[in-house]
Amino acid sequence: MKIAIGSDHGGFELKKSLVAKLSSLGHEVSDLGCDSDTSVDYPDFADQVCAQVLEGKAQSGILVCGTGIGMSMVANRHRGIRAALCHNEYSARLSREHNDANILCLGDRVLGKGLAASIVDAWLRSSFAGGRHQRRIDKFSR
Repeated sequence: MKIAIGSDHGGFELKKSLVAKLSSLGHEVSDLGCDSDTSVDYPDFADQVCAQVLEGKAQSGILVCGTGIGMSMVANRHRGIRAALCHNEYSARLSREHNDANILCLGDRVLGKGLAASIVDAWLRSSFAGGRHQRRIDKFSR
């Protein structure tokens, strides 16, 4: 799967570990930055990842900041993006099955690397259930 990933300085360390994990699993990962823990503005990186997903250059995206809140707020301003801020595997799975989330948002200062990796696994293994959920998504996203 082609996955675009981005972070600000608050999510830099977690992003690095996720890039390595995703690559080791055979995913094609496009790391759109940031490239250090030097302070940057998270909207710049959220916009880049959203653009990759909306243009079809990536099938899905992952955004990481300190809490995941800022990234999810920016991402959800883009029509056609359905970003989900997840703190556990259950919400990650349902964000895909019920909400057809195409971007996963995570908080480096909220999650440990192990839990974050488990959340990403659950998110990537899940798929949209369609049916009654499609009708609901059509009301706000397409």
